[in-house]
Amino acid sequence: MKKWVLASLLLLTACTSSPESEDMNQEIQEVNVPNLTPTVMAENLNIPWSINKLDNTFYISERSGSVMKIEGDSQLRQKVVLEKPLATAAEAGLLGFVLSPDFDESGQAFAYYTYKDDSGQFNRIVTLKLEDDVWQEVELLVDHIPSGQYHHGGRLKIGPDGKLYATAGDGATDPETAQDVKSLGGKILRMNLDGSIPSDNPFSGSYVYSYGHRNPQGLAWTDDGTLYESEHGPSAHDEINLIKPEANYGWPNVVGEETKVGMESPLFQSGTDTWAPSGMAYYEGKLYVATLRGNAVREFDLKTKKTRELITGLGRIRDVLIEDGTLYFISNNTDGRGTPDEKDDRLYMIELEGL
Repeated sequence: MKKWVLASLLLLTACTSSPESEDMNQEIQEVNVPNLTPTVMAENLNIPWSINKLDNTFYISERSGSVMKIEGDSQLRQKVVLEKPLATAAEAGLLGFVLSPDFDESGQAFAYYTYKDDSGQFNRIVTLKLEDDVWQEVELLVDHIPSGQYHHGGRLKIGPDGKLYATAGDGATDPETAQDVKSLGGKILRMNLDGSIPSDNPFSGSYVYSYGHRNPQGLAWTDDGTLYESEHGPSAHDEINLIKPEANYGWPNVVGEETKVGMESPLFQSGTDTWAPSGMAYYEGKLYVATLRGNAVREFDLKTKKTRELITGLGRIRDVLIEDGTLYFISNNTDGRGTPDEKDDRLYMIELEGL
């Protein structure tokens, strides 16, 4: 097992979402923190991507095309049968996965995956149904979300408004799609659970909720329904954004601290450092974000506008989930960019009280 480390703190004074924001000042401050022992809840996961928890059971999507069911000490890898073959491009595969609100009765979930066929490579959002420990694709909701060599986005979350939200990357090959509201690439998408377009979406007849995103991979809501997003920047300048409907977040026209009229500035950005932020969760005034290149769970205080590395030493972190003051998170060292040990990847837990 890798050593559990709580790192020194990196404190950032962040930009606001206003174009008139002042430049972000960075201050590094060393503090003494205790070493903690993590609780390892599961091992030998295969490129895990998204955590779901129902009562005491976890369902974790694996990029290779399976779902790991974890109940106590029991682990069962459930097969996922899809209508299209999973793409083998970097970062592609079975990505976002979220249980339906009526999962106990319907056995259904929503999934986001990358596929390749004779017509090209795309991402799609579908419903899956669980029967006899096999997940079967049963309905297509959205298809032909742009894809490419990288930048698939892929996060799925059900918001407090009961709508399904999805993050879509720019596909890497044509960043300008992020500025085209007629394209689904480089966007946050919003839909009804049956795949139809909500009548109150900001662009009539469109799934697009916000645009100008590069490779968004995390979504989280505060208790009052405010939406935040995490996003990979180009060679650093990663972002945490406050999301507003119809707003333009600038990619590829502005990055980091750059500003332009009509484009939103990030609430936090990494400057010349790289976080590669992925899944995120909210708890008591703070955002907790899984970081891949950052190799940490990073905490963002929305009141003080400061950030710190909360948990490090476990390699790449892909997703987080918080329930009743407990933080659950998954490492992602088997994704081809990490250095896995013989029992990677793992599901961990830690109590947030006192951290």
